[in-house]
Amino acid sequence: MVNKKSPSTAKAKPVLKKVSQRKTTAKAVSQKTKPIPKRSSKKTSSKSFVLTKAVRNLIALLITVVVCILFYLFYVRPYAYRWMPCYGLKSYDVCMPYGYTVHGIDVSRYQGKINWDTLYTHQAAKAPLNFVFMKGTEGGDFKDVTFDDNLRNSRKYGFISGVYHFFSPRTSAKKQAKFFINTVRLKSGDLPPVLDVEVIGKSSKEAFKDSVALWLSIVERHYKQKPIIYTSYKFKNKYLNDSIFNTYPFWIAHYYVSAVKYTGSWQFWQHSDVGLVPGIDKEVDLNVFNGSLEELKAMRLP
Repeated sequence: MVNKKSPSTAKAKPVLKKVSQRKTTAKAVSQKTKPIPKRSSKKTSSKSFVLTKAVRNLIALLITVVVCILFYLFYVRPYAYRWMPCYGLKSYDVCMPYGYTVHGIDVSRYQGKINWDTLYTHQAAKAPLNFVFMKGTEGGDFKDVTFDDNLRNSRKYGFISGVYHFFSPRTSAKKQAKFFINTVRLKSGDLPPVLDVEVIGKSSKEAFKDSVALWLSIVERHYKQKPIIYTSYKFKNKYLNDSIFNTYPFWIAHYYVSAVKYTGSWQFWQHSDVGLVPGIDKEVDLNVFNGSLEELKAMRLP
C-alpha cells in the first residue's frame, strides 16, 4: 500500500530547502567579506643626514665662485681686449695694432653681397685697405657662392687680391688641390694661393701633416710659388711646427690681443673678426701685413 503525502507536507520541504540555501550563501559571503587582520610590522627607524644651514651656504658660495671663474675664463678674458680703452689708432670700430701700415680684410659668403664702390671710396684715411683675401673653395667640390663676384670686383677696384682654400681632412688632398687649381685660376698680380688649415678631424697627426704637405706641393708646382698657410697660432704650434711647414709664409689668426703671440716668422696677422667696414653689412675679419706695401707687392705672382 502506497503512503501518499498530504499537499501541505509536500510544499513544506522545498521552502526549507530554499531557506537552507540562503543561509549557506550568506555564510559564504560573510566568509569572503570577512576582513583579514593586518600583520603588525615594526617600523625601522633610520637617521637621515641633514646639512646644516652654514654648510649649505658654503656649498652655494663655492658653486657660485666656480661658475664665475669659468665664465671669466671662457667668455670675458678672451674678449677683454675689445673692451679696453684704445690709446692708439681706432679704425673700422676696432683698435688697430700698433706699428703696421698695410691693412686688409678677408671675406666669404658670410659677409653677403658687398658694395664694392662704397668699400673703395669710404675707407679709413689712416688705415686704408690694401689687400683682400676671399674664400674660393672648400674640400673637393664646394665653391663659395660669392667668389666670382668678389674676385672680379677686388681686381677691378685695385685691391691686391688673394684666394684661400678651406682644407678638409676627410677629402683627398690631391682632389682638393686639383679642384682649387681648376676653379680659382689665379693670375699675375694676385697673391699666392692660401691654404686655410683649422681642423684635423679624425686623422692622426702624421697622416694629417702628410695630407697638408701634399696639397701644398701640388699647388706649389702648379703656380711655381709657395702657398701661404692660414691657421691659428695654437694650431700652428701643435700640428704644423716643423722644418717642412716653416719654409712657407704664414698667415696667423690671433684675436683681441695687442701683439700676436706666435714667435716664428709670419707675413699676415688676422687680428680681429668684428671689424665694421663701409660697404659690408656684416662684421668682417681685419688683417695686417708684416712689412711695407712694396714688400707686399713683391709677394704677388709674376
